[in-house]
Amino acid sequence: MKILVNNKRAYFDYKIDDSLTAGLVLSGAEVKSLKNGQGSLSGAYVSMRGENPVLVHAHISPYKYAGDTGKLDPERDRKLLLNKSEIHRLLGKEKGLILIPMEIFEGHRGLLKLKIGLGRSKKKFDKRETIKKREVERRIRRGE
Repeated sequence: MKILVNNKRAYFDYKIDDSLTAGLVLSGAEVKSLKNGQGSLSGAYVSMRGENPVLVHAHISPYKYAGDTGKLDPERDRKLLLNKSEIHRLLGKEKGLILIPMEIFEGHRGLLKLKIGLGRSKKKFDKRETIKKREVERRIRRGE
């Protein structure tokens, strides 16, 4: 399992309670671009449109060797592939939970998958605690 794109801000901005894996509907040029590491999940989120989950505002740069394939929008909405039971599980969760894209990775047989986290946004004081813990761990590692 090779991680291609990682959302570093997700763990800092949100408290992740649960996660699940979804397939992505992509064009061939987008797959090539992601395998070259040319994607970003910063500012992206998962939205439910009816009963269809959609990845919104994920940036996938155009593959430079693809030629003119209609010039796809790099930030277009991309459909996610989930089972009906997983979709109903997402719809049945309590209010206030946010669907955050965590990482895009290469799954079985080279297919690209998206790890979605279910979480709540952290308050400012929670973020300060996270920063303090990180600083203390750095000092311990340095031997101060």
